[in-house]
Amino acid sequence: MSNDTFLIVGLGNPGAGYSANRHNVGQMALDVLAARIGGSYKKAKTTAVVAEGRLTVAAPAGSAAEGSRAVKLVLAKSTGFMNTSGGPVSALLKFYDVPLSNLIVLHDELDIDAEKVRLKFAGGHGGHNGLRDIIAACGSNEFARVRIGIGRPPGQMDTADYVLRDFSSTERKELPTTLEIAADAVEAIIAEGVAKATMRFHV
Repeated sequence: MSNDTFLIVGLGNPGAGYSANRHNVGQMALDVLAARIGGSYKKAKTTAVVAEGRLTVAAPAGSAAEGSRAVKLVLAKSTGFMNTSGGPVSALLKFYDVPLSNLIVLHDELDIDAEKVRLKFAGGHGGHNGLRDIIAACGSNEFARVRIGIGRPPGQMDTADYVLRDFSSTERKELPTTLEIAADAVEAIIAEGVAKATMRFHV
């Protein structure tokens, strides 16, 4: 397996009608990464589109390695619905020969305030159907997550209605900054590992 290839998955639902939903914020952050590496999405052999590119990362301070290294990034969006994300992710891991430890999943998180980004390795799915299906398909929860806060629905609004609605005009003002932070978090995980990256982003 190649430890210099990372599979980065942005979760969401397919089609223009869902593209601006809160539930698709993982795919929005993935688009920021694609722009950074100059990648364009192409149909994969699985039910997904992928963009490939290279990222130069510096060795973390105090590590045995010196200088920088170039890693390959495979950015992927399933072309199926959120709750069937597992099959495409599992197939892409096998196709690109990527270890599960080099999988990073970007997703929306109800339990984190909007505009906040938090990192996590392993653990449960917290009721997120995309994560649930990935864990089931891969047979393990041992992968990194970049959790992009969308906050809880106001008042008595149903959670499903809330995540499948577009961001409000107020939220959209701060969204570009949040997406950049999420992309920064992915790069930090690759360069430093989840533990060190977490210390930097959980402030």
